[in-house]
Amino acid sequence: MFPIDFFWRAAQRWPDRIAIDAPEGAIRYDALAARVAALAAGFTAIDPAPQSRVGICAGNSADHIAALLAVLACGKVWVPLNPKSTRPEIRRIIDATEPSILVLDAACADLLEGAPGARVLTAGLADLAATYAGAPRPVIDLPDDATQAIKFTGGTTGAPKGVMQPYRAWMANIANQIHAWGFDEHERYIVAAPITHGTSTYLLPILAQGGCHVVLAGAGAEAVRAAFRERGGTVCFMPPTLVYMLMALPGASRTDFPRLRRLIYGGAPMPPEKIRQVRDFFGPVLGTTYGQTEAPQILTVLCPEDFEDERNLASVGRTTWFSDVAIMAPDGRLLPTGEVGEVVARGDLLMTGYWRLPEKTAETLVDGWLHTGDRGLIDERGFLYLKDRLKDMVITGGFNVYPVDVENALGQHPAVHECAVFGLPDDKWGETVQAAVQLRPGEQASEAELIAFVRERLGPVQTPKHIHFHASLPRSPVGKVLKSAVRDAALAAMASA
Repeated sequence: MFPIDFFWRAAQRWPDRIAIDAPEGAIRYDALAARVAALAAGFTAIDPAPQSRVGICAGNSADHIAALLAVLACGKVWVPLNPKSTRPEIRRIIDATEPSILVLDAACADLLEGAPGARVLTAGLADLAATYAGAPRPVIDLPDDATQAIKFTGGTTGAPKGVMQPYRAWMANIANQIHAWGFDEHERYIVAAPITHGTSTYLLPILAQGGCHVVLAGAGAEAVRAAFRERGGTVCFMPPTLVYMLMALPGASRTDFPRLRRLIYGGAPMPPEKIRQVRDFFGPVLGTTYGQTEAPQILTVLCPEDFEDERNLASVGRTTWFSDVAIMAPDGRLLPTGEVGEVVARGDLLMTGYWRLPEKTAETLVDGWLHTGDRGLIDERGFLYLKDRLKDMVITGGFNVYPVDVENALGQHPAVHECAVFGLPDDKWGETVQAAVQLRPGEQASEAELIAFVRERLGPVQTPKHIHFHASLPRSPVGKVLKSAVRDAALAAMASA
């Protein structure tokens, strides 16, 4: 069985149900299945070689979903190309992966200008599907470790690498998403996050259960609210920043989300104080998962009911099916409950390696364990608590300071919207703790006030020496605060001073 088989079986079981509710119209399962089969045959005709790459650069749309499903259906490798990226970055990925087919919408034409590969405009997918209507579905005959996708890491530090996600990782993700969230045929998933990123891990779990993907009629928080309010959204995955934006919309209230039962955040942490605010606004529907591109989306899960226990607010949940998660010391020893070390994982959810980077693969996959680069601990109940990226830990005067602890303290101040904590070189202390802060609209707070606020809660070692105020913190295309950017800005400010 392959990931696409979840969709084929759902189309056979629920042919009359709506699979995609898009602004241009609704698409039933039987119609979507026919279109996907035809497109898969069309892609195979363009390039018959199995495991050849197909790059897709497009905004969220029904066409994007159909094209992605078609890539999965013909045994090719999906290479997502973020339409919010730059031309040099897109070209770097294309040059590295050498896709033979490029699917793009008109808005992305400039990004792919001059790139090799057969072009298929999303506007032309209908013609391709018509040409190959009724063609038999391509037969997939590949091992579980064959590559389903090459997704480039979107981390906030370091050079991006092409992660090879195998069929088995996608299968494990689908099973775990369905199990964790209880998806069924009544789901209406709001497609808010980009399909090129987190949303892709929810496409097949929702379709497998006969649910519907609701494509937004616009962009931004207002379009997301409208989809929940007017189109019956029940579930959504989004970064914390979008959750906060929904709460801050004029006149926003829980009545705007009448059928919401699962609000899943990820891609960045949510401090405990923010979690309390979100639960006060939306009710007991919040959940989260922990994973990486190297172990997509759901190594651990924290369900809404887990948030009822205050101890869990700083946790990312417990290990899901088909994986092991442990804490490892620098010498390779697995550490006991409660001790801090590197988070490592093994099992079906893991990547097979980095595309054409065997040295980097060998550094990250050691004796079957994925070294995540995250530091954390597992408590006696099996809940994982992340401290920080190993490289983000600040060592000041011989003491280890975990930025997440300081961020959680700063986030409790009523004027703080979001913050990022990092270290800067210091002749006396080795490093000093620094913080970049974005205040809430209309709120004010001085550097001295925020420093005193943290000192009262954490003591002098973990208290930032300086607060750097930003009107808007720099973010990646998927909404993560870029610590490298705020650190560089702080270094530049130091140099000019």
